Amino acid sequence: MRAFTSPEPPDWSAAREELRDLLSSSGWPPDVIFDAELALHELFVNAWKHGGSPAPLVVLALLDKRLRVSVCDGSPNLPEQRDSADPYELSGRGLQLVRSLTHRFGADVRTRGKSIWFELEAA
Repeated sequence: MRAFTSPEPPDWSAAREELRDLLSSSGWPPDVIFDAELALHELFVNAWKHGGSPAPLVVLALLDKRLRVSVCDGSPNLPEQRDSADPYELSGRGLQLVRSLTHRFGADVRTRGKSIWFELEAA
């Protein structure tokens, strides 16, 4: 499988708006909503850039006070943990950012591709 080579990432605004509406209507604090949006953006761009998906699938699930966001792509390759020593590198810290913004983070292999997910709790 080759990576999608379009210079422009797909539009993620619908996923972001759906996430924001879901959390706002459930009374989540604005700072947690911001963290969720940023983590979603990182996973969405990674699915496009590294997973070869021209339109990544986003699944949102809110159960009680726990949010789970999954972003799926067609690549079976799981992300590698990279600990960059160079603070001036232009990329490579997105998954570290997701890990620091969320309560849980992981990846699941699917029949076709993978799902990268994170969970956040409201309080």
